[in-house]
Amino acid sequence: MDVLHFLFGVFGNATALFLFLSPTITFKRIIRSKSTEQFSGIPYVMTLLNCLLSAWYGLPFVSKNNLLVSTINGTGAAIESIYVLIFIIYAPKKEKAKILGLFTSVLTVFSAVALISLFGLHGNGRKLFCGLAATIFSIIMYASPLSIMRLVIKSKSVEFMPFFLSLFVFLCGTSWFVYGLLGRDAFVAIPNGFGCGLGAMQLILYVIFRNNKSSAETKKPTANGTVEIGPEKPHQEKQANGKAPQDEQV
Repeated sequence: MDVLHFLFGVFGNATALFLFLSPTITFKRIIRSKSTEQFSGIPYVMTLLNCLLSAWYGLPFVSKNNLLVSTINGTGAAIESIYVLIFIIYAPKKEKAKILGLFTSVLTVFSAVALISLFGLHGNGRKLFCGLAATIFSIIMYASPLSIMRLVIKSKSVEFMPFFLSLFVFLCGTSWFVYGLLGRDAFVAIPNGFGCGLGAMQLILYVIFRNNKSSAETKKPTANGTVEIGPEKPHQEKQANGKAPQDEQV
């Protein structure tokens, strides 16, 4: 049982790392153009908070036998911090102020959770408090692709829902769900069970609509095709000769 618990944790680390690295395509584009265009920085800031809370929850003095949860989420927090900093550098003033404010709020929330759990709580109380915080924001992170799923159903096209991202959402959620079950840890199992279900739904939608060609409506810039953890604002480019720009796809 302990060996299986460890193996599913290692597999969960590998699949989660793919998810954290997937937005590099978007940020290469941002750096190249020196502009955040119409991309949203909110998903990266919220994913950062999830990673910080989950990494804290996995520490031995908060919950036992969850060090693998801390390693991947600590890595994820570092990666997301880089994304947020790049976004702040290249964002226009209004967007920069909004993301800076949200980033400050994230650090405040995490600091409050860490300090309260460290100095005000002990034993099961500490685990319960940190686990609930991590669970809430893990569910929020996994729920972020719902807007893309809605677009797939509406357009009957998987043009804006990359297959491999959906696959790794499913694999990541499944591996951590099983890891939580084997470790009898509801705070790991519940949010990742939710992620497993959403990933499965995305794959089902992909099977249903994979052969459908996008309609003229889906060619409009209502979403972008880059690989992301969370939803982005539609990427809108200047139109030339009255024609709608083509969306960038992975």
